Amino acid sequence: MSAATIPAPRSARRSPAARATVRHGRRRLIDPATCERVYAADELEFMQALDQYKRTSGRMFPTCSEILEVVKSLGYRRDA
Repeated sequence: MSAATIPAPRSARRSPAARATVRHGRRRLIDPATCERVYAADELEFMQALDQYKRTSGRMFPTCSEILEVVKSLGYRRDA
């Protein structure tokens, strides 16, 4: 069997973020898609409310309806 057909150990296939999570036991609270940008106060309020919903409900991937519940709980209403 050649060396090219031997799979790499599991730890070597992890992304740098995954290796850091394993090493430190926690994830950084940074959205990699936004490159650590500065959020407005209302954006932070929404993100924190959604994070709180995820923690209390145990659902890490809420549906659109559940996200709408969070938005409404913050006091947002659609104008007619």
